[in-house]
Amino acid sequence: MDYNCTAMNNTEIIQELSVAYGMELETVQNYIAASVNLDGVRSDVIKKALAADIVEELGHARTIANRIKTIGGVVPGSFDLEKHQKSLQPLDDTTDVVGVIKGVIDAEEGAIAQYNKIIKICDGVDYVTQDMAITLLAGEEDHRREFIGFLTEYQKG
Repeated sequence: MDYNCTAMNNTEIIQELSVAYGMELETVQNYIAASVNLDGVRSDVIKKALAADIVEELGHARTIANRIKTIGGVVPGSFDLEKHQKSLQPLDDTTDVVGVIKGVIDAEEGAIAQYNKIIKICDGVDYVTQDMAITLLAGEEDHRREFIGFLTEYQKG
């Protein structure tokens, strides 16, 4: 059996998993920054929510990394990971809670789109990766819903 053939057959899946892996790690970086940088009375709930989500997002990255390796890929290092989360970069106004919330929603929507892409390319090809992506998708949708709720509340006040 040619084991290299397996990796070749999984090239597109590994590529898209690597993108998702990078997105999760970038989210961890930006959630840490936001959870530390936010100031003000209204920021406490958001800081706590972000701190809790950091653990979950890091778990997502570990799950993806293990799957990449399992299906014949190599987990990318930091030099191979692109950055895209412009709306979640630290803000000049450290009391701009709504700006952070909007950045989180954008990041979650990006992750949701990426997991939907993985689900589609795995359909009929790799059910284990597809199932993993479906599970991770559910977590991202929950995060997005939570922060949409925060946005609604914070924009009222």
